[in-house]
Amino acid sequence: MPKFIEFTSDISNIEIPEKFDYPHNYTPHILARIASEELQEYLKIQTDFSHNFQDLGKMFGVLIVKNKQNKIGYLSAFSGKIAQSTQHKQFVPPVYDVLKENGIFLETEKVNNQINQEIFNLENNSAYLKTKKNFLIQQKSNENLFQEEQKILKKRRQLRKLEAKQDNQQNINEEFYLREYQIYLKDKIRPLEKKYTDFQQQIEQLKQQRKELSASGQQEIFKQYQFLNAQNKTKNLTDIFKNSTQKIPAGAGDCCAPKLLQYAFLNNFTPICMAEFWWGNPLATSVRKHKNYYDACSGKCKPILKHMLQGIAVHQNPLLLQNQENTKKDTQKDKQKELEIIFEDAYLVAINKPTGLLSVAGKEISDSVENRVQKKHPNALIVHRLDRQTSGILLIAKTLEIYKKLQIQFINKTIKKRYIAVLDGVLSEENGEINLPLRVNLEDRPKQLVCELHGKKALTKWEIIKIKNAKTYVYFYPITGRTHQLRVHSAHYLGLNSPIIGDDLYGKKANRLYLHAQKISFIHPVSKKIVTLKTPTPF
Repeated sequence: MPKFIEFTSDISNIEIPEKFDYPHNYTPHILARIASEELQEYLKIQTDFSHNFQDLGKMFGVLIVKNKQNKIGYLSAFSGKIAQSTQHKQFVPPVYDVLKENGIFLETEKVNNQINQEIFNLENNSAYLKTKKNFLIQQKSNENLFQEEQKILKKRRQLRKLEAKQDNQQNINEEFYLREYQIYLKDKIRPLEKKYTDFQQQIEQLKQQRKELSASGQQEIFKQYQFLNAQNKTKNLTDIFKNSTQKIPAGAGDCCAPKLLQYAFLNNFTPICMAEFWWGNPLATSVRKHKNYYDACSGKCKPILKHMLQGIAVHQNPLLLQNQENTKKDTQKDKQKELEIIFEDAYLVAINKPTGLLSVAGKEISDSVENRVQKKHPNALIVHRLDRQTSGILLIAKTLEIYKKLQIQFINKTIKKRYIAVLDGVLSEENGEINLPLRVNLEDRPKQLVCELHGKKALTKWEIIKIKNAKTYVYFYPITGRTHQLRVHSAHYLGLNSPIIGDDLYGKKANRLYLHAQKISFIHPVSKKIVTLKTPTPF
């Protein structure tokens, strides 16, 4: 069945974009929004598959395309699988269907299941269980016997020492006896140990066979993911990630964007613009909001889309574009390069960082607070960081010694900070505390995940300032200083469940991120006096 969907809405007066959006930082075009809304209406009433989106939401995507008859329509896709299937009639097929009958994945899984059964049979074999039990009992008994002999000899030595009858030869003889006794115990258990290790080796060999089979099967699957681009060139996952520092992530190639572009290229459709949105309840770890739009992920999709979008006119990354514009204006008289200083002495300087400026230089963007300050103070060091989009007070040490002293205060949590934020929603409580451990999302940096198992402790206290126009103004008091802590704690459903306005990672884009580091108190590393700094809120 053709996957090209004609608009039911009137789009005749909408201007077609000249370039494709940079997929990792964009605001969906009106055409993509209309297509998304039409797809959402379908999701509300469809009977093609059964999936409880209240239990587990899913990412969906649309790609606006022009077909060979120059008609504008759209394609739709979902990430991964739905209802235990990778294919449904409304959506484009996967780049490679891992669930197809007699495919590598299912065949590998079939053999692995046989190996798993063999391992289970061996591990539950009565002879093996009896041998294992007897061996462990005898092993423990031997350890106890040997330790008892050690204690006896130790007491003899202590007694000789008290009686001033030190005898070096006797000590040597006792050491020799211990070694011989240990050999005797090992010889005694050796037949039982061999029987036990023979069983263990069979089990380990099967596990190694399973591991090697899974690895070789996975490599074959990677090769089956063949991605086209507008130049009709093909690359598989192995080739795409060949020079990458990261391993090929699980699920790479199964996100919406690669599926949509692949189908477009296979059918000679011209890609125009796209959008991806979340449908349903969020995952327990990451922040996802029903109907919110999200950029393509970086870990799985960025290397793939870099290849697939070759030959298409694509907008430049807005962050790089902004950096280039700043670089062009970078003159000594450029007021945009001047940082607002709110405190300075011979030892440190505190500035009011504007939104949109990095604290320290990134891989692709050089302009930063640190670079600007170091032009005047070459040895200056940023003591702590604020997100690029966060504005407010930033401390900078003029020497390494002052940096270390201020760092100790941060480590000991004696520095007090207060942020002000505007949340997209109305909170029901006046104040509270959020304790959600965080770690980086390895598949979608720099986003963070809530993770009880591997996350670092992240604690935030908060209180309401006011509620206005269905928005909540709050003070945040971060006790810890994890990356994106306030942003995740605001947006996550286990936190305040209300994203900060303008949060393009965990909420919705706006003219800026409405988060400002408003106040800080610390002990001056030289005068030892308490310094309290405050800046006006820019929103």
